[in-house]
Amino acid sequence: MTEFLHREVPSLDLADFTAGDAARKAQFVRDLGAAFNTIGFVANKNHGLTDELTEKLYAGFQHFFLSADAFKQRYERPELHGQRGYIGKGKEHAKGRTTGDLKEFYHVGQHVTDNDPIGEEYPANVFPEAMPQLREAALEAYRRLEGAGTQVLRGIALYLGLEEHYFDDKVKNGNSILRAIHYYPIPDPAAIPDGAVRAAAHGDINLITLLMGASADGLQVLRRDGQWIPITALPEQVVVNVGDMLDRLTNNKLKSTIHRVVNPPREKMGTPRFSIPFFMHPRSSMDLTCLTSCVDAEHPKAYSDTTAGEFLEERLAEIGLKK
Repeated sequence: MTEFLHREVPSLDLADFTAGDAARKAQFVRDLGAAFNTIGFVANKNHGLTDELTEKLYAGFQHFFLSADAFKQRYERPELHGQRGYIGKGKEHAKGRTTGDLKEFYHVGQHVTDNDPIGEEYPANVFPEAMPQLREAALEAYRRLEGAGTQVLRGIALYLGLEEHYFDDKVKNGNSILRAIHYYPIPDPAAIPDGAVRAAAHGDINLITLLMGASADGLQVLRRDGQWIPITALPEQVVVNVGDMLDRLTNNKLKSTIHRVVNPPREKMGTPRFSIPFFMHPRSSMDLTCLTSCVDAEHPKAYSDTTAGEFLEERLAEIGLKK
């Protein structure tokens, strides 16, 4: 993987938050809040993923995506609106666009194991029967990223002046998604649909996104001054950004980070790119009404009241996964 992280993205150590040292914890919270109010991204190490697990996960999904289309389509479930299993090429587009992105992807969702009734809301995961190691790696990575995300949300809660565990019950068995993405090679650039890119500019729907290092460059972030800057996570880091749900909850105090994946240079269009983000969602019942502490005369309430489930349904329709 490319060892490059833009100098403007702060690198934090999640162990500073969890080690039990009050001063280190307070500094982590300050640095986390500052990052989300400037560049909108932060890189964390000591997130719980191991190199072995990451390599196993990437190897499994690369093997799947490089399989024949007929094989992959056996694991596509249109009736689930892209929430589980394989989603084919060009099926998703950014909000406000109609041209599909140059990608295909695979979704792994929540696997409830503690008899929580919310498990009845979630469809079963879809895995290729011939790839048991992929299932094992995906579910383990899901759990570890969910754990890291919970710690980051505790830091965010403290930064916002909330009780540290404010988000805990809201994300327990939440509707989070592990998404493996294949930005497939296009040997003939002339075949690219007009205006199509690997991933058009967008904000993520969820509370926060955790992204392990991708297999190639291409991710760009829109800085507050309107300039696009490139970001690629170092192998030992997970990059975290704010999503639309957290933006809405905080009445724009924490802004959803606009980002995109640009097409490579013409001579590299025939090479693939693989990426695996974890979209941390709460339970569908979470109230996204703007926090009263984030509303005042200078910052009037910007959003109507809604729940996480209602907001997700609306956005799935806007990006083309639900008709």
